[in-house]
Amino acid sequence: MTEPNDRKLLAKSYAHFFRGLFMGLADAVPGVSGGTIALLLGIYHRLIGNIGILATCCGCLVRREFRSCRLKLRTVEWSFLIPLFIGIFLAFGILAHFIEDLLENYPQPMAGLFFGLVVVSVITGMKMIQVWNYMRYGCTALVGGVTFMLLSLSSGQIQDPTLVHFFVGGMIAISAMVLPGISGSFLLLMIGMYAPLIQTVNDKHLLKLLVFGAGAMLSLGFSSKALEWLLKHHRDTVLACLIGLMLGSLRVLWPWPNGVGVISEIDDEVVKGTTLGWPDNFSDFFWPLFLACAGFILVLSILFFERRNQNTLKAVSSKGEVHEYSPPR
Repeated sequence: MTEPNDRKLLAKSYAHFFRGLFMGLADAVPGVSGGTIALLLGIYHRLIGNIGILATCCGCLVRREFRSCRLKLRTVEWSFLIPLFIGIFLAFGILAHFIEDLLENYPQPMAGLFFGLVVVSVITGMKMIQVWNYMRYGCTALVGGVTFMLLSLSSGQIQDPTLVHFFVGGMIAISAMVLPGISGSFLLLMIGMYAPLIQTVNDKHLLKLLVFGAGAMLSLGFSSKALEWLLKHHRDTVLACLIGLMLGSLRVLWPWPNGVGVISEIDDEVVKGTTLGWPDNFSDFFWPLFLACAGFILVLSILFFERRNQNTLKAVSSKGEVHEYSPPR
């Protein structure tokens, strides 16, 4: 009697693992949001709910309410979270090596690819907003303009980042990861911490990764409840601000003249990635544009097929008794 249940539980664990892989791949690439992937896969609200429970448990530990903490931990869906996070970390670790090489050797084409991915995220975010009004258009324009101007002051990637940089980077990245529509890796790219983190993952520098993780966990504990409340009561306004942030931040991904910016291995020179220019020849123009279009079409196709699949599942479920579609657990 228990074997069918065990098989069903194992199948669900594999499904959550592969969902985590998709989220990890998205989080590793600037421009695609892991939160958006979770939303499209139908697990976003479930993920936020479980993270909120863990944040509450941390609060109970601080207040020394150990019995309450144990009771709340029992309500966490560990069979959902554990395979999901294993998939996320595994995908990020595998992709990190390839991305580091590509950033060093092909900064302009990679900037073009990321540019196309961010444009898709902007379009996806705009469709998530149920009601546009003048205030939300104003929020998008204001945040976009301020972000664009502030990035002109950026000095490119951070050279020899300290543990404080990794801690702050973890806090910023995880907050973005749980928001649909914005990429945590993209924000790391904005503040100059994306390439250093990728290199740290490849070098397996445990201390820096632990500090990054500590910043992420602390930020997650404080922000999950706030994000849940904001998305519940001011969802459209929050998304409008995020869209403005992504639009203004496209300055980082303008492919010319320096792409995403590089750090020279010869003389440790930091090359700015926010300087705006034009290509010098046809090759410099073609490959960034080609990869931008390829990334745009690829992600748009994935989103289209995922949405069609969800519509099919809703239609199948409505043939029986009428009820709201609930993603499989």
